[in-house]
Amino acid sequence: MRRTAAVALVLFAVALVAGCSGRSKSKPARAQPARITVLAAASLTDVFPRIDSHPRYSFAGSDELALQIRQGAPADVFAAASPKYPDALHAKGLEGKPVVFARNRLVLIAPGSNPAHIHSLFDLRRPGIKLVVAAPEVPAGSYTRKVLQKLGLSSVLSHVVSDEPDVRAVLTKVVLGEADAGFVYVTDTDAAPGKLTVIPIPKRAQPEQAYEVAVIGGSSHRAQARRFIRELLSARGQRLLRAARFLPPR
Repeated sequence: MRRTAAVALVLFAVALVAGCSGRSKSKPARAQPARITVLAAASLTDVFPRIDSHPRYSFAGSDELALQIRQGAPADVFAAASPKYPDALHAKGLEGKPVVFARNRLVLIAPGSNPAHIHSLFDLRRPGIKLVVAAPEVPAGSYTRKVLQKLGLSSVLSHVVSDEPDVRAVLTKVVLGEADAGFVYVTDTDAAPGKLTVIPIPKRAQPEQAYEVAVIGGSSHRAQARRFIRELLSARGQRLLRAARFLPPR
């Protein structure tokens, strides 16, 4: 009896050791890739998550995002609607070398019902027109003022009722009928289908509107940040940008 119990105890100990040995040989769990933070121009709000849904995104005016980077905000990638801010950050050593990944163009928009009967940029000269634009330091606001200057319409800036912090804020005000017209990128109009009257801007008046992207100098995930930029420049990334009506880089 005692002998049988001893044998059983030995067999149990052997099984326990074998089980522990088997577990020690199992492969460790695969580490998940780091989730990067991308600071991007407001006009990229819809298309970036289609290209890559994994990063954390913060969308705002490029000027505001550049300020956050200068103040040391933890982030990995900066995508701006103008070369102005990425180039300035690069010159200060706060960012890697920027590359152009897309271009855009401005349009004039009015509410779908178009109560002010705006059909041309020159209609903005009429008294009582309420115009909303992006602030001068925002790329869309800077481009808007260049368009008006080229067409000899700088005087219509006296009709501006609101300088907005980014181009999506301009879009919202016009959709809600809080303004008779506003300037946005053509890519933004897809965010409000059927709710806008879209008036094209003559090609001769369109300034160059290049989007640049770079790795932020303080990034803790440089490899993943560079991979994201390669994704934007890849055939798939460019195809999705074109589908969203962005123009390819020159």
